[in-house]
Amino acid sequence: MHIETFKNETNYAGDISPAMAWQVLKEFKKSTLLDVRTYAELNFVGQPDLSSINKSIKNIELQMFPSGKLNSEFTKQAEIELENEHIEREDPILFLCRSGARSAQSASLMAQRGWKNCYNIAFGFEGDPNEYHHRACINGWKKEGLPWIQL
Repeated sequence: MHIETFKNETNYAGDISPAMAWQVLKEFKKSTLLDVRTYAELNFVGQPDLSSINKSIKNIELQMFPSGKLNSEFTKQAEIELENEHIEREDPILFLCRSGARSAQSASLMAQRGWKNCYNIAFGFEGDPNEYHHRACINGWKKEGLPWIQL
C-alpha cells in the first residue's frame, strides 16, 4: 500500500488525511496511532475507536493540562511505549491531536530521534473551526465519519 501524503516539506514522513490514517491502521499490521492530546481532551471530547481492527490508541500528552507546559519527557515516554508494543523504527507511527498542530510537532520530535515513518494526521480529531468556532464540521477524524468513542 502506498501512503499518500501532502505537505511533504517536513522533517517527518508527511501529513496524511484522517481517511488515509484509517487505511494505514487497517492495512499495516505494525502501524500504531499515538494520540498526543491531554487526558482531559480524550475523556471529554472522545477518541478514535480502533477496536474493529483489533488495535487501540496510545496516549502520551505533548502538553500538560491545565498548564499547557510542554511535556519534557514526551520523546522518552513515547519511545518506551512504542518499544513495549514492539513497534520498530521503520513501522508507520501516526500522530493525532485536536487540529494537527501538536501532532505535527510530535512527529517532528520523533523523526529527529530516528523514527523513520512518522506521519501527522492533518486536521486532527476535531478539525478546523467553522465560522461559529465549532469543530468537527469542516474536516478531521470525526467529520470524516471514522470510528470514535466518548468515555
